[in-house]
Amino acid sequence: MNVCVLSGGFGGAKLVRALVETLGGANVTAIVNVGDDLEALGLHVSPDLDSVLYALAGLMDEQRGWGRADETWNALETVSRMGGTDWFKLGDRDLGLHLLRTQALRAGEPLSAFTARASRALGVEATLLPATDDELRTFVVTAAGTFDFQEWFVARGHRDDVDAVDVRGDARPAAGVLEALAAADLLLIGPSNPYVSVGPILAVGEIRAAIEQRRVPCVAVSPLLGGRAVKGPADRMLARLAGGTSPAHVASCYEALIDALVIDEHDNASGLEVEAIVTGTLMTDAESRRRVAEAVLSVPA
Repeated sequence: MNVCVLSGGFGGAKLVRALVETLGGANVTAIVNVGDDLEALGLHVSPDLDSVLYALAGLMDEQRGWGRADETWNALETVSRMGGTDWFKLGDRDLGLHLLRTQALRAGEPLSAFTARASRALGVEATLLPATDDELRTFVVTAAGTFDFQEWFVARGHRDDVDAVDVRGDARPAAGVLEALAAADLLLIGPSNPYVSVGPILAVGEIRAAIEQRRVPCVAVSPLLGGRAVKGPADRMLARLAGGTSPAHVASCYEALIDALVIDEHDNASGLEVEAIVTGTLMTDAESRRRVAEAVLSVPA
């Protein structure tokens, strides 16, 4: 079975890893959010792509949920001492990837092509695709102002309540994205924030249209457990923008896109208008990842 997953960085990376462990990398394609991308200290950083890449390569820091394991911070300490911008944390090991990516993009190589090279170099068999090779940026609208996603999320600690999400850019799908969607036996939406992780992928009109016109089932995994986010502000955003944090509120973000929603056993499927697949969705080890993978794969293709 070939599966294609829309993924953000934290929960999405866990699901992609679970699928690779279950199906093998050759059968898994991840289409990853790039609305979070930014330039930090002159370097092009793709946080969600990197999270998926590091997770599949066995390099992710499992405690933080982002960045490289066994990281050191000497370069950033120098930046801080010299008065540079240091709110976006770039570790010494992580810098190598950003240096090479920035060099490649400045030489005219598409982000998708560089991502494929990086995947091969790190021994990742699954296919990782940015949603687009074009510039696409996510902004959040708050009472305190409109902020670039990373400024709001990292620099401001996502403390400002979000009134709206503004995804900017006239973007087309990256090379291989539409082909992967068409070839999949099952389409999946990872347990990522529906507004700022999955939303920017669906803002690429041809991607949304391909899913709307799908010939195979599409299953989403809720990012909430007992109505609460495992990490990040997804629960606060759903409460404010969708009116609540139930599975039905999660599914409302994907109206006309999904046939089923995987929800945690601590959540109530009441009011859900798509099929509910109930399991323990917290992924902390190989066994729990296998459980979630089996749940999403249980929908007949």
